[in-house]
Amino acid sequence: MENFKQKYFLGANSAEGFLSFFDRCYAADGEWKTYIMKGGPGTGKSSFMKYIAVKAADRGLAVTLCPCSSDPNSLDAVILPEKKIAVLDGTAPHTVDPAYPGVCETVLNVGEFWRPEAFAGKEAAVIDATLRNKALHRTASRYIRAAGILQADNLKTALACTDREKTETYAGRLCKKLIPAGKGGGTEWVRFLSGITPLGVVSYAGSVTDAAENVVIVRDEYGSAADLIMRTVREYALEQGHEIITLQNPLLPSLLIDHILIPKLSLAFVTENNLIRFPAGIKRIHARRFVSNAKLHLSRERMKFNKKAAKQLLLSASETLAAAKTVHDEMERYYIEAMNFEELTAFAMRFTEKLLAE
Repeated sequence: MENFKQKYFLGANSAEGFLSFFDRCYAADGEWKTYIMKGGPGTGKSSFMKYIAVKAADRGLAVTLCPCSSDPNSLDAVILPEKKIAVLDGTAPHTVDPAYPGVCETVLNVGEFWRPEAFAGKEAAVIDATLRNKALHRTASRYIRAAGILQADNLKTALACTDREKTETYAGRLCKKLIPAGKGGGTEWVRFLSGITPLGVVSYAGSVTDAAENVVIVRDEYGSAADLIMRTVREYALEQGHEIITLQNPLLPSLLIDHILIPKLSLAFVTENNLIRFPAGIKRIHARRFVSNAKLHLSRERMKFNKKAAKQLLLSASETLAAAKTVHDEMERYYIEAMNFEELTAFAMRFTEKLLAE
């Protein structure tokens, strides 16, 4: 799926637990049509969505892919914004249930294509693998939570050294310069540009740089000044009636907004740090102009320790998520053996043709 430029995560393995924005990738307004897939692991949900994405792209439609944070090579969702269509994996841990069944959402049960008798004699093995997978995810969550505590401590320290008034005043001037005035009633979509995965921290920086001709980069290792700028941009853009994509921090989603994308203006405001880098040649706004280095220096040793320990904890979390992925693959084999993929493929082809013809 490397040819698709627009990629975002809808779920995050965060310090606050698993956080899902699946219900915020479409509007339950009667205009959007959302299809929620239900079924076990290995039942072809991701392949089904990849097929839809390829066929939509072949017809020249804009396609947004949402990889799985537990396996970035699999899909959790595919969104066709021009047609106001979303197809989601609505199974745990990002369970999605219809708000207005039949009006805005339709459930697709791919479990209809498995043969229940194929599980005979394998029940205990399936249950055992499921429990082992959940246990590994709990362990990874503990590592991530610990890393979040350390990162939050650094953020708190950096905020105490940040000139809030100076930062917000600068951000306000930036907004008036780059964002056209309008009337209220803006629209907001919430996603993640990065994720803590079995492959480490995965980021889709190209989703921003490919979608925006004008990119404002705030270089900020701790996020204190960048977050103040992003919040000012978010509030201003919504007040002016613009459609925005708000991209939360995957580790500390309730504390940090990492990026703001305004697609119709081809404009993006992004945070750059050691976990996500953007192309060279773009002018940077450095957080040091808003943060007192003299004050920050007083806590330098503690912050350095926090940063190093958090990095190791996230590494351990990714290794544990990789072990969970191995167990998940084991679970998938039982379901793959039970699936009638010939019937599923025929259904996927009919469904996709009808979907794209609407």
